[in-house]
Amino acid sequence: MTQKPAIEDFLPLKPVDYHVLMVLLDQKRHGYGIVQDIADRTKGKIKLVPGNFYAMLNRLIDNGLIADAARPGKEADGIRRRYYRITPVGKRVAAAEALRLKELVEEAEARQLLRGSA
Repeated sequence: MTQKPAIEDFLPLKPVDYHVLMVLLDQKRHGYGIVQDIADRTKGKIKLVPGNFYAMLNRLIDNGLIADAARPGKEADGIRRRYYRITPVGKRVAAAEALRLKELVEEAEARQLLRGSA
């Protein structure tokens, strides 16, 4: 019997994985919608290319962090898209990563690393 990985086994998340999970917290999305949302949220600092992006989505599916979502049917433009949703495990991993990042920032603040660095 294979043991399920602990939430901590997924940490630290790759930044792009974290962004995908954050986007999917709001609602299910298709791939292009995820790419656009991440570009908007990061003010263009993260631009995803289709080949690597879909391989990453498949890895997140294989790890149980995201899953296929019910497809709402044809889009207004007549194109059928594959939709994704975050899983309960994905939500716990995203929360654990957010806490990990918060602790890193708190340490930097305690050491006055961020003072005057805007």
